[in-house]
Amino acid sequence: MSLPSLKRFTPAFSAAVFALVFLFAVAIQAQQSGPFASLAGSWSGSGSIALSSGSKERIRCRAVYKVDSSGSKVDLQLRCASDSYKFELQGNVVYQNGEVLGNWNETTRRVAGNVTGSIKGNQIDVRAAGQTFTALLSLTTRGDKQSISIQSPGSEMSEAVIALNRG
Repeated sequence: MSLPSLKRFTPAFSAAVFALVFLFAVAIQAQQSGPFASLAGSWSGSGSIALSSGSKERIRCRAVYKVDSSGSKVDLQLRCASDSYKFELQGNVVYQNGEVLGNWNETTRRVAGNVTGSIKGNQIDVRAAGQTFTALLSLTTRGDKQSISIQSPGSEMSEAVIALNRG
């Protein structure tokens, strides 16, 4: 192809490239628009836990969220440890018809159950219930910062407050 014929197709080619880039950007945004999209990746940080004995301890945590391409399903792992207490929470959660639904298990104590809840903006509020354990969990994500609050009155760990950073 000669140089003059390239000039003749440049505006059409430019328009096609622009259209493809625009459609690709829209597709990426749509893929990541689900309510769990902002969770994707690895997080770490610290906080505190209150135990039923009345003691309060510093806790260190790591979280990994594997979010599907729609952003409406997430597999999660949250591992936390203090000087005397440890928990490993795993869960599979989906957002459908305005509700958060799923299941969880805590591997160190071998307990499991269901998750139900809701999402309002950047805050996820769920109730994790099993045969011997019930907890309220609130998770708020703002950019690369996340705060988690777990309340379980009457259990060995009555409360946990955790601040995580992405990465």
